[in-house]
Amino acid sequence: MRNEMMHRPVLKEEVLELIRERQPSMTGQLGELQKQAAVDGIPVIPNETATFLRFFLKQIKANNVLEIGTAMGFSASLMLEAMGPSSHVTTIDRFDVMLRKAKKTFKDLKVEKQVTLLEGDAKDVLPTLEGPYDFIFMDSAKSKYIEFLPECLRLLKTEGVLMIDDVFQAGTIMHNRAEVPKSQRTIHRKLNLLYDTVLGHPDLTVTILPLGDGVLMIAKDKEIINL
Repeated sequence: MRNEMMHRPVLKEEVLELIRERQPSMTGQLGELQKQAAVDGIPVIPNETATFLRFFLKQIKANNVLEIGTAMGFSASLMLEAMGPSSHVTTIDRFDVMLRKAKKTFKDLKVEKQVTLLEGDAKDVLPTLEGPYDFIFMDSAKSKYIEFLPECLRLLKTEGVLMIDDVFQAGTIMHNRAEVPKSQRTIHRKLNLLYDTVLGHPDLTVTILPLGDGVLMIAKDKEIINL
């Protein structure tokens, strides 16, 4: 489950220390969950990404969120905490071990009624959803991001935001493909295709943030988008 790329940060160590360590970690039950994930080696978003996500959702006043990649339920619970008691998160995962952990998390945090946990592969689940969602958070198989993109944009409301996590591959995303380890080349190719598709697209507003292993923020400017 360990994401090796997350342990090869592209930022200078002192900058990473500032945004990851100096910013306070989560408190209360979320804080305990964050600590337990670190102990157990469960991949959850790093503290700087978690802090930004909580801040951003409060600013856009999101209320209805779709998440692709539940893991242990940390990010879904964080988003619910940021949005408040009337909010809802629909989250998708296909791994039994993560689904069991997520169900326990949502029960322990007493947010079960605010969560719809969908079990299955996102490629099969996404076409069955109707939306629209205020915000979509995608943190799943990196090679599948480009495949999930059309459905995510269909489900996203106009002026809504899609946030895609882990898009730097520890900075190797800009390397020549021949320099990338063979085991990472499919991800390298698919992530570059994602960049080529969204950067400069006339119907999307896009920015890239150096949080964790990279975050891609995509705002949907109009209802029908041709990729």
